[in-house]
Amino acid sequence: MGGIQLTNLDVVLIIAYVIAIYGFGLYFARHTKSTTDYFFSGRKFAWWIIAFSMIASIVGSYSFIKYSAAGFTYGLSSSMSYLNDWFFMPLWMFGWLPIMYYARIVSVPEYFERRFDRKTRLMALIFISLYLVGYIGINFYTLGVALNTLLGLDTFVAAALVSVGTAIYVFSGGQTAVIMTDLLQGVVLLAAGLAIFILGFDYLGGGSLLAGIENFWNGLPQSHRFMLADFNQPSKFHFVGVFWQDAIAGSIAVYFFNQGILMRFLALKSVHEGRKAIVASLVVLFPLAVLAVGNAGWLGAAMHNLGMIPEAYANPNPKDVFVVVTKILVQPGLFGLVMAALLAALMSSTDTLINATSAVVVNDILKPFAWPGRSDEEYLKLARWISVVAAGVGLSLVPLYMSFKSIYLAHATFVATITPPMAVCVIMGFVWKRMTANAAFWTLLGGGFAVGFSIFVPDVITPFAHGVSDEGGFKYMRALYGLVVSGVIGVVVTLITSPKKSDEEIKGLTLSSLKQAEQDFKGAVPVNKKVGRVVKLQVQVVPPQPDNGLSLHPDDLAVMSADVGDMIYVADGRWYLGGLRAAHAVVTSSDGEQGVVKIPSNIVHENNLLPEKGVRVEKLL
Repeated sequence: MGGIQLTNLDVVLIIAYVIAIYGFGLYFARHTKSTTDYFFSGRKFAWWIIAFSMIASIVGSYSFIKYSAAGFTYGLSSSMSYLNDWFFMPLWMFGWLPIMYYARIVSVPEYFERRFDRKTRLMALIFISLYLVGYIGINFYTLGVALNTLLGLDTFVAAALVSVGTAIYVFSGGQTAVIMTDLLQGVVLLAAGLAIFILGFDYLGGGSLLAGIENFWNGLPQSHRFMLADFNQPSKFHFVGVFWQDAIAGSIAVYFFNQGILMRFLALKSVHEGRKAIVASLVVLFPLAVLAVGNAGWLGAAMHNLGMIPEAYANPNPKDVFVVVTKILVQPGLFGLVMAALLAALMSSTDTLINATSAVVVNDILKPFAWPGRSDEEYLKLARWISVVAAGVGLSLVPLYMSFKSIYLAHATFVATITPPMAVCVIMGFVWKRMTANAAFWTLLGGGFAVGFSIFVPDVITPFAHGVSDEGGFKYMRALYGLVVSGVIGVVVTLITSPKKSDEEIKGLTLSSLKQAEQDFKGAVPVNKKVGRVVKLQVQVVPPQPDNGLSLHPDDLAVMSADVGDMIYVADGRWYLGGLRAAHAVVTSSDGEQGVVKIPSNIVHENNLLPEKGVRVEKLL
């Protein structure tokens, strides 16, 4: 496609919107003062900020282009991928999240060393790095496709331009900038996507929404009306393949070892907030996102079947269908705004991955191996430059993804190839205390080798293929093959080897020791499970204290059901900031005036608290 004609108003709005988003993110980058801020935003955000920011990070990445293409080609069954994340959620909510949070682990490779040994950490580091950089490449490729459709730019040139802009943004910002930008993007994307759906009904109905809904359904080909794809055909899109590649391997990858998503949840103020964020995402936001990202493809299929696509856009390439349908339905100006939101959201997803890659390099290569013992300021400077390098490496993968027939197929192939050994190792590692370091290492190495071998000899996947045709080399079913082979290796090697670490050494790192993990997170004082209320207090700034603790009046502590020694959360009195100005602290004394909390000046300064605004205080543990 040679590019869609944009009006001057469209161009102005696209430029203005992208500049505004950059400015919005960089404004919040002022809060980045350390590597903890750069990677984890100080672990202080409320659930609703993370839930909405997840939309831009997960839904807003390649989804509009990818799922519109799948919806145009296969119909409503394209929604399967967004509605199958719940399989492992109980295990994630009540197992993996509290382990990572309470153990104060900053990366998945670090978990592998603490749970197993250093060589397993290095092996996990290889897989995580390939996963993150591969995802960065997928996102740049998607952006290139979008700009190729919009402006007629060469796909790789367009991806290169975007990579430069994204690298500059992440260099300057960090996790706080990413989260706050993605919060805005999540709201905008849902609104834009759902607006397109409504406009589509209006278009199909000639101004009547009810008639449009009826015409939409009648216009969908019969094969497009099913929510589930055929069991094992066609080879490019089928139920069993999407289940194993996306619902199982893909979901484990996203929630259990995608460093970007992990960092997002570790930026929350507590484990409980993380559970609320994921429930809100799965129950409310992701179903809305299914409608937002897939409807252009469904509308396009109905419009094409009814002969309602203008001749200028007749027979669109599935990769272009989102942009084409939006252009048909949306007026000039508003079209530019929708496209700007799409491009900026794609960049939001990519900056999450780039920031995560930087975190892995700093925390898993520089600090423990290559450059230990340096100051936090030095690591922060390096983290910014590593972000630039990560963007460049991701860009180098774009030509590889361009060789695939669709974005969906490119993504599916990538997930099915990279994730199975890590998925098995992560789940078995924290669920099965008996799993040994040798088993973890050989699961990764042997599983990775087996998956790589299947690329050159795809016939080995045939016994696992559920009757799927070998056309295209089993790009989906490789996930099941990899999961089974890796699982067998993990079980067999565990049974024939002995653990290197004692139960005491892995305390808090497995499901069986979660209570101990929570206690270790708090410290010597027993965990306080009593339910209390949030109190709003005035602030009295006091000089730095030896114990760096806070002092509250006994009556205020009673309302919170808190005691001296408990861990509390202190946030700006304005709830809508969602933790942007907040801190964790410990109650070290109960004196002073009722309605007033004494906070050391260093805590006020380090966490950007504004004493004149008051604070909201709640007990955590």
